Amino acid sequence: MSASRKKLLDQVRTILRRKHYAYSTEQSYIEWIRRFIRFHHLTHPRQMGKVEIEAFLNHLAIDKKVAASTHTVPVLFRGNQALNAIVFLYKVALEMPLDFPIENIRARRPKRLPTVLTREEVEQVLDCLTGRYLLMTQLLYGAGLRLSECVRLRVKDLDFGQRAIIVRDQSRPNNNFTGDPHPSHTQRTLTHEADSRAGSERRTRSSISPSSA
Repeated sequence: MSASRKKLLDQVRTILRRKHYAYSTEQSYIEWIRRFIRFHHLTHPRQMGKVEIEAFLNHLAIDKKVAASTHTVPVLFRGNQALNAIVFLYKVALEMPLDFPIENIRARRPKRLPTVLTREEVEQVLDCLTGRYLLMTQLLYGAGLRLSECVRLRVKDLDFGQRAIIVRDQSRPNNNFTGDPHPSHTQRTLTHEADSRAGSERRTRSSISPSSA
């Protein structure tokens, strides 16, 4: 991709970060915008409009058979959608609002019941885990965290006194989530992990000390 296209994507990325979009949304928007430009042979978005946008979205629906949640924009879905990325590109990054309706062929969303584990099945899964993996799974299940939110948690985000977990995510309506399932186990696991890292660092320093040479 040419330097001008790369610069455009850098501008979009900067705006997304300034508006505190989630990192996963940033990655998704950048990828869809890149694919949109490549689909039209590196034509600059300012030189494209309704026809090119509809052609790209219909290409996703018919030729690529992309899932419905990817290229349509129901109110209930956030980000990770091709049309949302294109609308953001024109409306926010290029300051060229799309004042025309987008008539694209929309893939039908299959109706399926979600698979939910029973409490007995959850207990069987937890019995197979230990250490940090057990702790993370307990947080996912007991506090309703997303995986990305769980791996970004820091010690200061855990309030053992109020049994609350602070999730710092702009997309969440309320950043406070209660329900730490086992605070005592969480504290023990965190202490164990810290001790393990400290022991590993001490072993590393001793292995490279002059006396060991």
